[in-house]
Amino acid sequence: MADLEYTVDGKVATILLNRPHRKNAFTLPMIDDWADALREVTADDGVRALVLTGAGDAFCSGIDLGDLSGVEPTPLDRKRMLTHRIHRIALALEDLDKPVVAAVKGPAVGAGMDMALMCDMRFAGESARFSEGYIRVGLVPGDGGCFWLPRLVGVAKALELLLTGDFVDGREAERIGIANHCYPDDELLPKTYEFAERLAALPPVSVGVIKRATYQSLRLDLRTHLDLISSHMAVVQSTSDSREAFAAFREKRPGHFEGR
Repeated sequence: MADLEYTVDGKVATILLNRPHRKNAFTLPMIDDWADALREVTADDGVRALVLTGAGDAFCSGIDLGDLSGVEPTPLDRKRMLTHRIHRIALALEDLDKPVVAAVKGPAVGAGMDMALMCDMRFAGESARFSEGYIRVGLVPGDGGCFWLPRLVGVAKALELLLTGDFVDGREAERIGIANHCYPDDELLPKTYEFAERLAALPPVSVGVIKRATYQSLRLDLRTHLDLISSHMAVVQSTSDSREAFAAFREKRPGHFEGR
């Protein structure tokens, strides 16, 4: 079986981290496969939502340090490994106009937590244990933790978690905003896929524009955002999906996308 599996079921795709014997710690070849899978998601108009999860009893324990053993890279090599390989995942997800939901049970540690944070939403099992953890080994968050975590929980709480490496369980992750929802482990995947199917049934152009505009707004002032959204609105209103949804609402009948 592959260390990373990409599958499509209807309108929902799944990326499965599949090294349960290593708590789904990822290798550099897995990163390459991950980037390829995201290109497929982007190119496939039939895919409307993506679920990221891990096999076995873990989400992801970060990078597999054993994969790097025997190598003594220079500082430039280390930077290039991050920039040219691992960071491709974060940048590809930022460019993806389709919703991505992480289903997290067990440990999501270090880069594994970052991989969950870079998804649009996170559903946690009660066994989930989130930790940035880098500080425990004298490192800094290498995959965007310092970027995403303050946006989810605020600067003070983010610094507490980043500087201590403390673990946050599924219920606490839901309470402080790391996770959208927390479920018993046996309900996690059914609930995640139920939600992903719901997203996949929505008008795809509207979904993509809402996702893009939301992220854009984090870097814009109000006037620039409103100017941009007026252009987005003009484009969306010209699509057949938008016209059908509006007509269905006006006529009080099921819309083209409802129930699909």
